[in-house]
Amino acid sequence: QVQLVESGGGLVQAGGSLRLSCAASGRTFSTYFMGWFRQAPGEEREFVALIGWDVNIINYADSVKDRFTISRDNAKNTVYLQMNSLRPEDTAVYYCAASRAARTKGTSYDYWGQGTQVTVSS
Repeated sequence: QVQLVESGGGLVQAGGSLRLSCAASGRTFSTYFMGWFRQAPGEEREFVALIGWDVNIINYADSVKDRFTISRDNAKNTVYLQMNSLRPEDTAVYYCAASRAARTKGTSYDYWGQGTQVTVSS
């Protein structure tokens, strides 16, 4: 069982930065692939980024590539999403999730956090 709690969301102007954190409970955290997803109002949930347990696998959605960076600290049971050059279209609720496999589909993830709101003003 893995419990996930996101933090770090907020309101930022376009061009600004935020760093999201996802704290996980459970001693098996280091064996999971961790992903970030987001969902804007009226939109479907979409994949943002994922990272493998040993950091060998990292994948980004094209829309965030070169602007967002995913990382993890297994000693702290935490995964991060550094978001730079934010745009109004990045506005969404951001969720972290845990999976046993490197997948970009949300249905492949077993555990989810409650989400944190990111709002980017123009």
